[in-house]
Amino acid sequence: MPSIQVTDMGARATSKASQPILGEDMHKPVKYFEKGITYAAAGVWAVFERLNRIRPNPSFTPKWSDKPLLKSHQKTKPPLGWPRETDSLCPKCVPEIRQQILDGKLPQEILLHEKVGEIKAQIIQRDGQILMVKDCPKHGHFEDVMSIDVDFFRHLEEMFPGRDIPAHNDERLHHHGSSTIKHGRGSVLTIDLTNRCNMMCDPCFMDANQVGFVHELTWEDIKTLLDNAISIKPRRQLSVQFSGGEPTISPYFLDAIRYARNVGYNSVQAATNGIEFAKNPDFARAAADAGLRYVYLQFDGIGNAANAHRLVGNLFDVKLRAIENLHNAGVEIVPVTTILNGINNEQVGRIIQFALDNPKKIAFLAFQPVSFTGRDEEISDERRQAQRYTLSHMAHDVKNQTGLGEPVRDWFPISFISTFADWADLVHGPQADWGQVSCGCHPNCGIGMAVLIDKDTRESAPVTKFFHADTFAKDLMKVNDAARGKWLSIFGGILALLKNYDPFQAPTHFRLTDLLKKFDKSYGLTGRDYGKVTGERTAEDIEKRRADRWNILFVAGMWFQDLFNYDFRRTEQCIIPYATQEGEISFCAYNTGIGWRKIIEKMHMTATLTRWYEEYGRHEIFAGGKEVKLGSSAHSLTLNPEHVAAGVQHDLDDLGIAKNAREEKRRAREARLREQEENERMARLYRQHVLKEPSLPELVQIQNVDGVNLRQPEIFDV
Repeated sequence: MPSIQVTDMGARATSKASQPILGEDMHKPVKYFEKGITYAAAGVWAVFERLNRIRPNPSFTPKWSDKPLLKSHQKTKPPLGWPRETDSLCPKCVPEIRQQILDGKLPQEILLHEKVGEIKAQIIQRDGQILMVKDCPKHGHFEDVMSIDVDFFRHLEEMFPGRDIPAHNDERLHHHGSSTIKHGRGSVLTIDLTNRCNMMCDPCFMDANQVGFVHELTWEDIKTLLDNAISIKPRRQLSVQFSGGEPTISPYFLDAIRYARNVGYNSVQAATNGIEFAKNPDFARAAADAGLRYVYLQFDGIGNAANAHRLVGNLFDVKLRAIENLHNAGVEIVPVTTILNGINNEQVGRIIQFALDNPKKIAFLAFQPVSFTGRDEEISDERRQAQRYTLSHMAHDVKNQTGLGEPVRDWFPISFISTFADWADLVHGPQADWGQVSCGCHPNCGIGMAVLIDKDTRESAPVTKFFHADTFAKDLMKVNDAARGKWLSIFGGILALLKNYDPFQAPTHFRLTDLLKKFDKSYGLTGRDYGKVTGERTAEDIEKRRADRWNILFVAGMWFQDLFNYDFRRTEQCIIPYATQEGEISFCAYNTGIGWRKIIEKMHMTATLTRWYEEYGRHEIFAGGKEVKLGSSAHSLTLNPEHVAAGVQHDLDDLGIAKNAREEKRRAREARLREQEENERMARLYRQHVLKEPSLPELVQIQNVDGVNLRQPEIFDV
């Protein structure tokens, strides 16, 4: 069925990405010529690689680090494979200890000097799955699935190239006991501008609007955190993301973007639900003018039904309008999807199809398998097992729902790109102010697949279908280890690029020259102007970068930990640290793990909710089905009407399992009331028939707003 471009003005048919390309035969001679070039490159490489091994140069120390670049054999790795033992946390001990700290019964310093709540965990294989199993002397046995595909899990760990440069000169910001970050330069520094939010979501890892107080950074706080971040070594990389709560409701949102660009971050991002951008195109333009480059847009699926669990009546319309306004302003959009089994996992393929149908507006997708924390920390075992979603679930859902991606061929750990970053660091030399984006996280943390899309014809293919990324990485390691000068390293890198390219598997119109241009554009090798990305970039720069016919859609999965699968080997090489008033803390240690978020926000509380409301009033919250008032719902995005019209996913309804923490608590409350009623009934019968007491007046049942029966005495005589 053809996809349909759906707008408020009607619908029109467009060509589908899988439609055959006419005139393919005329392109075959070019493909044969390119194949000959790859054979020639392989021959030259064989000679180059042998010569390049002779007397390799020592690694230099770049300006952004006080330690030299690492050669491949110098990189360390955490224990991998299985069975293996690691350090984890007890899901019951940690919340108890955290509450004692919040109540003032234990000092916060205990987290720095003691292994609070820590227990050993085993990572094992059982029944075709990889599991984490652990036992607490007090609370007993826990286990959770880490992968439903053993070969996929093995592949990710085998492709891990090793840890990045050890963190150094960082004692002032990295001092969090067992949770301390020990490796790497990070990839995205996250700064929560406020814990206030204009939505009330389930799930929510930070429990926004529910903690009873406001934690909001002052302007001085924001500047201090950004200044601190570039003071440590290796120097923080290029990207900073403002988050929350909802960052756009902070009064300093635009100022924070502007200051981050002035400090030197050329990739300034915002993690947002998009409401403010959808309501006001001028706000999107102001953010772009301040220097906002990317928006990580909460995006749970196609159609309002797929977003219904967020309890905003027209949330999908909000997303489409936000994308429209942001794209027109020059901001790139990254839809970010929290995936739960039984809630929206069937949306994975639909979201990817949405990106394939709109390659000029969407170049990156970020899927985040659910982390049971925040409002979901006290989840029942039954709901956790039903809703658990791993990176392996994601890889298989992508293949089954779209036909794209062989799990072991086309998916790699995100840290796989660190070899390419090492090469770019070498090429850019010791005088570079910033290192490249390395993404040197643990192989269990995140995965990625690159899909090349022809913006004109919508033809697409995984890059690793026509490019041997695994052998390319091994070839680049050899270039890196030789540590030659800029041009010899570029020459070796290009030879490796050419020899690993298969033109016959590439999209019809894709040329070898396009591959070289993509490589140059990504790493800035030749100095050619593809459009600036620095603080001086203009609208012309944005359009120049967007003019590329070929879009590489990067489909990423980032699996943040919770107390049931926590692994300190992952935490210590985190690439997404939070900048806080108490230093920079791993994403998982901050939001899950020990839960530094709750402790630090309480320590640096701005005001109680009551006092905040008295001084500033209440901000608008969209919940309970309330709709966002949009000036216009028009958009130019291509949508599949079947996906838009699809209803809510009902897997958990069929199993009789609660969908979220609110429903789970309501069911537990109802069960307690039923038990109480039954106990009272039995006690009444005992008094009436055994003790022969006179019967009491009957009770009537009145339902509260939650539908829970409240018992009230009859107000009139029997």
